[in-house]
Amino acid sequence: MRKLSGIFLVGLCLGAIGAVVVTASHSDAAATQPIAVTEIATTPPATSAPAAKTEPTATSATPTPTPSTKADPVEVDAGKLDKIMRDGTASAVVFDRDSGKTTVSVRADRGYTSASIVKLLIALSALEQGGPAADVQRMLSRSDDDLASRFWSAYGGPAIVTRWARNLGLAGTRPPEDAGRWGDTRITAADVVKIYRYLLDRKSTTILNALRDATERGSDGFRQYFGIPDAAKGQEWLVKQGWSCCRPTRMLHTSGVVGNRIVVVLSEHPSKVDYATGSRRVTEIVSTLLGSGEAAGGR
Repeated sequence: MRKLSGIFLVGLCLGAIGAVVVTASHSDAAATQPIAVTEIATTPPATSAPAAKTEPTATSATPTPTPSTKADPVEVDAGKLDKIMRDGTASAVVFDRDSGKTTVSVRADRGYTSASIVKLLIALSALEQGGPAADVQRMLSRSDDDLASRFWSAYGGPAIVTRWARNLGLAGTRPPEDAGRWGDTRITAADVVKIYRYLLDRKSTTILNALRDATERGSDGFRQYFGIPDAAKGQEWLVKQGWSCCRPTRMLHTSGVVGNRIVVVLSEHPSKVDYATGSRRVTEIVSTLLGSGEAAGGR
């Protein structure tokens, strides 16, 4: 598994809604060892000092410019997403941390059932109130629904969502109508980007390291490397994924950081579309956003 290191954060892992909270139940695998936490910088790198100058010679050729490693902006509109989706709906937002600008915004304010994306807010509340960091990391990296349900009950329930929505200015985020079903929290792609910007700006290393160390399989056995992990071949990433079905539709979300870009794709599919097909569609959307062509598997 590629690790996110240095300055740019990569990667997100959403779990299916847990036994108490969602329709599909997660099996509770054996606890992993706590992940070592390292400080993650969030500011752009300082410009390198210029190299020492040498005296020019009459025969010196014009130097060849060094190719830029920064990806060209990708033009993505609703039509392109709809063509990939075929049926259902997807939203996408890409935020470039170098320029401080949103480079892609398609249906950024459309609401979706969060599935495990809301675990980011649950983690923030748990850590703020002195919750166990190792369990918070496990909840995120393995998308453990049992831990999410425990933290939801212990640290505020629906108030977790309303408080963080107020604090972070999440205009389209609201708690679930059924107070016990945390996975039915409503979110938007624009709001998820704001959550990541907060995590990065605050250097929330416990959470960021957990997303960097996202496992290929969630605690319920679901393969959660669709979207960002499968599309960002050869790049560093961190992710939080989400998947759920069927109230009444199937949700598949990928969110996280690739290089210095925050990438969020939320998608809603008819329940007849299986997880494998939905996962491929989300991966193709992320590949398009990253300008990487065909999606590549593995990490």
